[in-house]
This record gives sequence, structure tokens and C-alpha cells, in this order.
Amino acid sequence: MQILFNLSGKVAVVTGSGSGIGRAISTVFARQGAHVVALDVDEGSAVETVEAIRADGGRADALACDVSDAAQVRTAFEAIDVARHRLDILVNNAGIAHVGNIAETSEEDFDRLYRVNVKGVFLCSQAALPVMRRAGSGVILNLASIAALVGVADRFAYSMSKGAVQAMTKSIAVDYVKQNIRCNCICPARVHTPFVDQFVARHHAGHEKEMMRQLSEYQPMGRMGTAEEVAHLALYLCSDEAAFVTGQAYPIDGGVLNQ
Repeated sequence: MQILFNLSGKVAVVTGSGSGIGRAISTVFARQGAHVVALDVDEGSAVETVEAIRADGGRADALACDVSDAAQVRTAFEAIDVARHRLDILVNNAGIAHVGNIAETSEEDFDRLYRVNVKGVFLCSQAALPVMRRAGSGVILNLASIAALVGVADRFAYSMSKGAVQAMTKSIAVDYVKQNIRCNCICPARVHTPFVDQFVARHHAGHEKEMMRQLSEYQPMGRMGTAEEVAHLALYLCSDEAAFVTGQAYPIDGGVLNQ
């Protein structure tokens, strides 16, 4: 019997893998047979992800990497090439958030979002593509957001960055389709991760329950998504079963775009 979504023999790099969606994607990919290279600016968090994967019988390595730093990205991807001699999948998941409209967004905030969410995708994709081209195949998957598709109040800088991610996705897909390299992005609505819990606790102390209710009800399904649900969509898009899919932005939004 054929095993669907089989990643056996593939090397998958996941940025921002230390928690949340990145950790879920790393875990799911490892369970499907991939050798995962977990990249995170916080090396300790990446190591925790790797230890959990290995405890589950999977294969993984951890590398510290600030995706906004060109030298660190170059060093990390050179090390991966030396150690693994291949790179089949790159998931550009690392990202940061910001709350505020344009008047409430400082130049420093704008630059910080750009460096991680946009420049990070650029640097990692640029570093991965030569290895994929050498092999004659590869998949790049970017984490965008529904903020790239619709207006979301008080998310000016974040929306800017995720719109850029969607545009880069389409450009890479067009430029490398003849070289058997696919590129897609996922556009989640609100996903319940440790980041959400920390944000609510920090900015809405004493009103956590009400804020979680509001965040949940933004989705017509009445709840936030889970990191595992995003990971399962990522698995499909990075598997051979999605071989005919490139240049697409996939919403996973609990019905938000239907409103």
C-alpha cells in the first residue's frame, strides 16, 4: 500500500521551528520520514524541537540562525549542504508580529518587521535555491497570512510584510517552474499558539478570557486554528502529491474570506 505524503529521504529546513507553527510543521514532517533541520534564532528552542522529534523516533538537527542576518543564513545553509548534500524542502516560517495602524507604526517597527518577515524569506530562499537547482527539484513554502489577502485592522506593518511574502512566492514560482522547483504560501487566519497566549497576557491582563473570545469569534467557525492544522496543509504542499501546485496562496482561515 502506498503511503501518502511520504517525505522519506527528503531533507526539510524549517525556520522559526522552536515553537508554534514551526514546531508543528517540523514534527509532522519528521513523522512522515523527513530529516528536519530546525532553524531558530533561539537555539535552545530549536534543540527542544529536535529532542522531541528524536524521542518520537524521527531524525532532526538544530541550528541557531537569525534569518535577517545574511552571514548567519549563509553559514547555516552551507553547513546543511556539507552535512546533508541536499535540500528538498524549505519552509520559511520565521516571523514576528506588530499591532498598530500606519500612524502608530514607528520607523523602527516597520524596519524590524521587514527584516524578519520579508528579508528573512529572501535570504533563506536565495541560499536554498542553488542546492535545489543542483538536484533538479525542490519545494519552497512560505508562511504568509490572510492579512496578505484582506484588510485586517491595526496590522499595518504585519500586513505589509505578508503581502510581500505572497508576491515573492509568485515570483519564485514563475522564475523556477521550468527547473522543477515549486513555491507556494499558506495564509492562515488566527492560530492558537504560545505567541497568542503571551500577547493576550501582556496586553490584556485581567481580560484574557474576553480577548480570547474575540480572537476566536473573528473566524466564522468560532475558534482559532491549530498549529497542527497548518502543519497538515504544509505537509500536502511540500509532498509529491502536490506536484502540480505552484505559485498559489492557500487560505486556512475558518471561513474568514467567506464573510
